[in-house]
Amino acid sequence: MNTPPDPRKYAPATQRNREPILEVLLQVLPASGTILEIASGTGEHAIFFAPRLSPRQWLPSDPNPELRASITAWTAQFPADNLYPPLELDASQPIWPVELDADLPSPIVAIVNINMIHISPWSACLGLMAGAGRILPPGGILYLYGPYKQGTEHTAPSNATFDQSLRSQNPDWGVRNLEDVVAAAQEQNLQLQKVYQMPANNLSVVFQLCV
Repeated sequence: MNTPPDPRKYAPATQRNREPILEVLLQVLPASGTILEIASGTGEHAIFFAPRLSPRQWLPSDPNPELRASITAWTAQFPADNLYPPLELDASQPIWPVELDADLPSPIVAIVNINMIHISPWSACLGLMAGAGRILPPGGILYLYGPYKQGTEHTAPSNATFDQSLRSQNPDWGVRNLEDVVAAAQEQNLQLQKVYQMPANNLSVVFQLCV
């Protein structure tokens, strides 16, 4: 009898960055409420963060059905009482499913987005900011992680090489200018709170909704 294929996918960077990201999340996230993860990918971050961030609730999402299947499979192997099933959610869309769902047991108080805006069109970043502006409460947190240019310059040769690789795969992808991301956030009343230097020439960028 053939064994069905394992739907779990693996992102090697998760093992390297999850501890440093968790350290920042513990500092910046509200003490309770639901944390919406946009573009959860494989689900490895979700199963690691959820039990360590309790009593907060963790809500993963991804537009890719294969990745949602991976999230579901990882969750089945490492269940947590505060970890929701993944939502189908495309950040670039004008309305997110969570805006139509009144069944969440606690309100969304923060959004976490790891390694998305450089491997998606700029419209996804703009949609992320607009969605955060719509659904976060005053004082709500938007957390971003990934590589950035600063002052239009790469912060390391490895990031420049990575940027070239991304753009060769899709001209709409690429390492973004931090200043452009901050400007897009400000248009949605999201004010930059702090930038954390992270391993492997990445940044944690924290915004707060001000109304």
